Amino acid sequence: MSSRLLPVLAAALLLAGCTGGGPRPAAPSGAADAIRWTACGGGLECGRLRVPLDWSRPDGPGLELALVREPAAHPAERVGSLVVNPGGPGESGVAMVRDGTRLFDGPLHDRFDIVGFDPRGTGDSSPIHCLTDGRRDALDQQDDPADPAARSARRAQRAKDYAAACERAAGPLLPHVGTRDTARDMEALRQALDQPELDYLGVSYGTYLGALYAEQFPKHTGRLVLDGAVDPAAGRLDAAVQQQVGFEKSLEAFAADCATAHADQCPLGTDPAAAAERAAVFLDGLRDHPLATADPDHRKLTSALGWTGALLYLYGDQSSAWPQLREALTSAMRLGDGSELLAAADSYNGRQNGHYTASDDAQTAISCADSPSPAPTAEQVQQALHTLKTAAGLLNRDTTAEDLAQPACADWPFQTPERPHTVRAEGSAPILVVGTTDDPATPYQQAVNLAKGLADGVLLTRQGEGHAAFGSGNACTTAAIDAYLVSGTLPPQGTSCPA
Repeated sequence: MSSRLLPVLAAALLLAGCTGGGPRPAAPSGAADAIRWTACGGGLECGRLRVPLDWSRPDGPGLELALVREPAAHPAERVGSLVVNPGGPGESGVAMVRDGTRLFDGPLHDRFDIVGFDPRGTGDSSPIHCLTDGRRDALDQQDDPADPAARSARRAQRAKDYAAACERAAGPLLPHVGTRDTARDMEALRQALDQPELDYLGVSYGTYLGALYAEQFPKHTGRLVLDGAVDPAAGRLDAAVQQQVGFEKSLEAFAADCATAHADQCPLGTDPAAAAERAAVFLDGLRDHPLATADPDHRKLTSALGWTGALLYLYGDQSSAWPQLREALTSAMRLGDGSELLAAADSYNGRQNGHYTASDDAQTAISCADSPSPAPTAEQVQQALHTLKTAAGLLNRDTTAEDLAQPACADWPFQTPERPHTVRAEGSAPILVVGTTDDPATPYQQAVNLAKGLADGVLLTRQGEGHAAFGSGNACTTAAIDAYLVSGTLPPQGTSCPA
């Protein structure tokens, strides 16, 4: 694999347990007076919420956050508003509700107004666009040089050019798109919705947002569910390395399943011990032999795009995504057609009909606003390299110490005071943390660490593959999440749901 580290981007059974905070105040009937909601199709309502650009200057310049809500199906039994975030960072909460309403079918949609918002810098909330579509195309399909020195020089120049482009495009906004700013926005949203407490479902990066909200506003936390957890105490390099290890395990599991359970259709052969390596060799080989595609812009499938497409499918599991990856690899390896892997890469990169959403640029901007950029020590580099070579060797065939030594965000226009730390959120309501044992994007140990660090955290485990539990179809975790959000009933500490 080209050695760039990927960033870090769902009922019947009720589990018995303690309740989260006792009886709740009745949901106000006249909620959201500060937001003007208008019908916007499909039974949804859209609105805007104005917040300060800089929360230290509440009377200074502002920006507007895009909102959407799906009103509760049973208004007479309405609990309140449930705010949701799909992760990223950089993904759209409006799109999560607009395009994924079926995810909330059942008790959540029955009892809650489901509210999504685009965090600042994303979606339709002052979106950050650093590069033209053509320039983004060129960067996404570019394979790095095989020579480590040439690769290091190219990356350093690319990072410098990119930071300068972002400063030109969104300079005043860049220091104010960090997760702490968005947590302040979420508190303003809670007030605008006239909710006494924030009920919240955050997935992936959305767990970091929820954790920082609870840290800043513990007395206003209601029922928070943090699924596919990010560990706030993990440094950037360590988190990236562990994610690589997670994706390697997922690749090996997919390849073994392909070679054994689907041997007659598998392009990776029938030997489960060799199947993952065969996939990696093919994807690496695209650097020298890119594949033709049916793309109207005549793009070819390079190694960078091929790996990106394959890893997108590895966010899923045997039922949701592995069959699609099998088909995409079959088309590429047997028919010489890279179209399916290219389409998956486009989905990951936020490319739609030749144009890019703000997701990639927002992800970088938010990540740089959240994480410091000191260069890792030589010891940290060697430890990371050893882990990558021994536990994620297929994804890091070409990785060298030089690749890991370059600090992220070093050329960013400002340096953040944020530091990795354990979030305690003393005084918050109980927080339900959900982790999946073979989650490649946010490895399970991160959920363990987050729940352990919280003053009042409860860990729920889903056994199985795939990123996060919400929307996975696992009845046990779905019932537990619904029970806590709707009635405040927590699962017993350490509950584990079978695959």
